[in-house]
This record gives sequence, C-alpha cells and structure tokens, in this order.
Amino acid sequence: MIEEILPAASSAFEVTGDPPDAKLWPEEERLVAGAVEKRRREFTTARHCARQALLGLGEPPVAVLSGPKREPLWPPGVVGSITHCAGYRAAVVARDRDLASVGVDAEPDEPLPEGVLDTIALPGEVDRIGALLRARPEVRWDRLLFSAKESVYKTWYPLARRWLDFTEADITIDAEAGAFTARLLVPGPMSRLDGRWLARSGLVLTAIALPAPR
Repeated sequence: MIEEILPAASSAFEVTGDPPDAKLWPEEERLVAGAVEKRRREFTTARHCARQALLGLGEPPVAVLSGPKREPLWPPGVVGSITHCAGYRAAVVARDRDLASVGVDAEPDEPLPEGVLDTIALPGEVDRIGALLRARPEVRWDRLLFSAKESVYKTWYPLARRWLDFTEADITIDAEAGAFTARLLVPGPMSRLDGRWLARSGLVLTAIALPAPR
C-alpha cells in the first residue's frame, strides 16, 4: 500500500504480520536487549523490512542501527524511514541523490485517545479536524493528523538534527486529493513540507518524500 503514496525513486517493503524468517543481526540484538516481546517483534520485523527495501534499491543487506533519537542509520548515500503499528510494519529507502529525506508513518484508523488531539494539535488544526470528522466520518482525521506529524518529524530530523515538537508544524489536510501540507513554525532547513496520505484496510498511512536539491 505505502508505495502508492511514494515516488518511483524510492523502494518500499511492507508486511502485515511478523514473518518467521525475520531475524536480527548481532549488532541489532544489542539495541533490544531486555525489551518486552512486543517491542522485540516490532523491531525485528521492521529491520527485516529495511533490508528488503535496501535490496529493492540494489543495496546489499546491512545491520540497521539506531541514532541518538532512535532514528534508523542507513548506509552512505541512502535515506530512509521505518514505521510500525499493530499488524503493520514498513520501511522505505531512496538514494540521497533522488530524495533529501523521507518520512513515513502508519497508524490504526481509530480515534486518538481522549485528550491527545488537544496535546498534539494547534487550535486551527483542532478546528479543521473537527470539520473533517463531521463531513467525512469514515476516516479518523485526528489519527491521520497525528500520523502526518510523525512523518513530518521523521523527514525533518535527519536534516535539522534537533527535536521538532508536535505544535511546531501546522498541518492542513486535503481530504479530496489525498495530500497534506505542513508549515514549519521554527527556523530550520525548510519552511514547508508536502505529503500524501492513504486510508485503507483499517490503517492510515502518511508519507513525505523531500526531493534532493538539483
């Protein structure tokens, strides 16, 4: 599914379960030492997806370690993003000559827990989400907003190398076009990011693919 909202220059791999052949490399094992079984399964399958996505790009499989903010560390010349939620794991990679950064996120197409929207959203976003929920209740737009903000952060961090708060990006969702726009409210490497979204099979998926400068 996720490849539908990503450019052809990227390579994506997704699964809806935990394949029995998914294994961690020794270097990766240390990252989840002592983790609960749920976290371990998510991490293992996500790394399996990452290696499959790299193979799709023509890259040999490697250990995908984590940086200081738990961001995946990719081979030289590669950018990428990983996501996982209940029943879904995916990874996306691209050459850095094609994309400067990429961010993807998957969430269950379910309401956010009570009170979370007011924590992650600006007042204008709350108003827009409320209008969307009233007009088109078949999509959980509050959860889609959360996912879009996650994709914004995953795109932002590798370039800015600093934390971006949920309220430091103002997102407008285009319900008809399957797109969204994020206006960044802090100084950084970009002031705007454009993304795409998809709601299907009980999931909401968001993706941002920032073109490399020419």
